[in-house]
Amino acid sequence: MSDIVIRKAEAGDEARWRALWAGYVDFYRGSVPEEATALTWQRILDPGSAIECLVAERAGQVDGICNYVFHDSTWSTQPICYLQDLFVDPRSRGGGLAKQLILACEEAARARGAFRLYWQTQEYNAPARSLYDTIVPRSSFIVYRKNI
Repeated sequence: MSDIVIRKAEAGDEARWRALWAGYVDFYRGSVPEEATALTWQRILDPGSAIECLVAERAGQVDGICNYVFHDSTWSTQPICYLQDLFVDPRSRGGGLAKQLILACEEAARARGAFRLYWQTQEYNAPARSLYDTIVPRSSFIVYRKNI
């Protein structure tokens, strides 16, 4: 795993980020309008935005992305870090990229003074859940969503 580099996304990563983003959206059977994708990428590059992105690079190829957001909380004076999107190229899975991205996101959250890092996944995502269970116990919270 020493050949893995975790770093902040840079402007030159856009094409690869978009390819991995598309794979992530497809995995979750979703659709995201192009204007939302373009704005997300713009926000990732904007140092004043709450959205940030880490990439996992191996042998010069970006094979994983971790988009995360800092937000305020009513439960603390410190921010919370929401790891919103995590995706590793299927050809590169099992090599530790996802775990290293999560741990690097945790490090970024600590550096920003966050009091909590959280993320969610679908119940059917057993491979990811088996990794997540090695990092932290599952929360007892159930997520409800209503599109508006």
